Order: sequence, then C-alpha cells, then structure tokens
Amino acid sequence: MSWHGIEGHDRIVEQFRRALERGRLAASFLFIGPAGVGKRTFALKLAESLLCERHDAAELDPCGTCAACQQVIAGTHPDVHVVGKPAERSFIPLELFVGDKEHRGREGLCHNLAMKPYSGRRRVAVIDDADYMNEEGANVLLKTLEEPPPHSLLILVGTSPAKQLPTIRSRCQLIRFEPLPDEVATRLLLEQHIAADAAQAERLARYSGGSLERAAELADTDLWSFREKLLTSLSGRVLDSPALAGEVSRFVDAAGKPAPPRRARLRQVVGFAAEFYRHLLRLGVGDERLGDEQLRAHLDASLAARGFEADRVARQLQRCLDTAEQIDRNANQSTLIEAWLDDLAAA
Repeated sequence: MSWHGIEGHDRIVEQFRRALERGRLAASFLFIGPAGVGKRTFALKLAESLLCERHDAAELDPCGTCAACQQVIAGTHPDVHVVGKPAERSFIPLELFVGDKEHRGREGLCHNLAMKPYSGRRRVAVIDDADYMNEEGANVLLKTLEEPPPHSLLILVGTSPAKQLPTIRSRCQLIRFEPLPDEVATRLLLEQHIAADAAQAERLARYSGGSLERAAELADTDLWSFREKLLTSLSGRVLDSPALAGEVSRFVDAAGKPAPPRRARLRQVVGFAAEFYRHLLRLGVGDERLGDEQLRAHLDASLAARGFEADRVARQLQRCLDTAEQIDRNANQSTLIEAWLDDLAAA
C-alpha cells in the first residue's frame, strides 16, 4: 500500500493517525532512516494533511486541491517553513535558524515558527539534512525544543540518531523509517525512469539498500566499471595505495567541477570498498549468503591471497565507514583519498 504516493511507510502513517485521534501529537519529531526513502516527502505530506482546509487533520487525508494543499505542494504556504544544507556548505548556516547579523532573532526558522499561524491551524517547520547541523546551530534550536510555541510542529530529517546532539535527541520523538523493500524500490526505479529495464532496476534496488537516492547514483554505468578495478586492487596480495589513490582521484574528478557530484561519486567508491570488507567479514565467519558472483570471486581471491584475520578486516571496514562520514565535511579530496587507502594498506 501507499499513502498518497509515498511507499513503504504505512506503519508510520497509522502511528501519526492514532496520535492525532487522541489529540496527542508531539511538538517535535526526529525522522531517522536511510537517505532517499521518502522522509522529507513524508514530512511535507504530513504538513499538507494538518493544514488541509477540507479534511480533518486526524484523517491524514489531504484533499490536494484546496488552496492550503496547493500552497504546501508548491512550497509557498506561509505556515510551512523548510530549511536544509546548501550544496556548497558543510553545515546548515546559522542564519537560516535565527536570521543574519542585521536581523538576528527577527528572521529565520525559529522566529517564523514562534509566530501565530498566518492562515492555517498550526505552523510546521522541517529541517532537512539535520545531520549537518553544527553545534552552534543545534544549540539555537534548544529554546524552541524546550518551549515549543503553541500550535507548532518541528520535524528534523536525518539518517542516524548518533549524528544529533544528545540535547536534540532527548527533546524529539524518534520516528524510524525503514529502507524500501526491494520489490517496491524496483517498481519505483522503473516508474521514475531511473532504471532502463527490470534487470537493472532489480540490481540497483539490491545494491542501494532501499534508497532511491543511492540507486540513482548507482545508475552511473562508469561506476560499475570502476568497481571492478577497485575490487581487483582490494583483493590482491598487496594493495598499491599510491597507484589506486591516483585512479580514484581521476575517476572522482571526471564527475565534473562542481563539488556535489564529485562527493557523490567518491561516496559510492568508498561504499563499494565498505561492501567488500563487510562481506569479507561475513564470509570469513561462515556466512555464505551473497547473490553477487562478481563480488564473490574477489572475496575468494582475497581469502586465498591473504587468509582471514577478523580484526584486520574489521579495522578496514571501520576505516571505510569513517571515510564515508568525512566526505561531506569538506575534507580535502586528495588528502582524504590518500589517507584512506594508505590506512587500508597499512592494516
């Protein structure tokens, strides 16, 4: 089933419906789950439901045609405020929360949320990319979270509770979004023309972990060609980190001059390496489930060349996970790649 075109989250819809029926909707929520599974879309559809002029909010069934619904859909409703991390920034700028220096406290999300609803029943604020709030930005939210304005709803959208300060986590109701099931992801990839055919859709769904965002990135055919080179290097007896670092840097730079596509490509490369070590760890402890013959061949080659040391593989996997977190922190690309691969080789 789907809720107004949003797939895979019917359990959460019922959770909100019950809360509204009881009149016990919390003032702040933290939406957590993989990127690209519909968390932001869900937040905006929830706002549309709460502001719909024709249907009761507890029904969670926005008409989609009244003036309020149309404004939410168009992103112009005066009672809905959305902020997120600009592509060129490492963190969500403080001024998006409290205004620039000339208008500090008189503009921004916190000020807007505290105002009386302009035309609807309540004000709704959505912080997309909440993983990228720095400590200063998170701290300015505390007053709003500690003393929520009447008739207000604040939704933070992120991927992991660990990426939020404890003071933020403790003041929000946690809502966990699960990855999209493979069959749902496969169908959506075809419907949205991300995949060219059913075979590619199934492959992308399997590797994307239920994330349409990651699946769209994985649709790059050049990425799969480079994956074979990467796996060959990782599974050899000796990892030539300087040579591989050069290849990775050239491949990432080929994505273009803007930083976002280069970061996305590097994230996928690091993700392929993490996948290699994750499955190597599983295979080494006796888990034979895999479904990818190409990857299995490289895993077998690695075991034959180096044997299996659980501590070593675990360190290499952790290094990949740490690198993945550093990619969006504006670390110098060349230094990051060299340090990552040097550490893998040293392990």
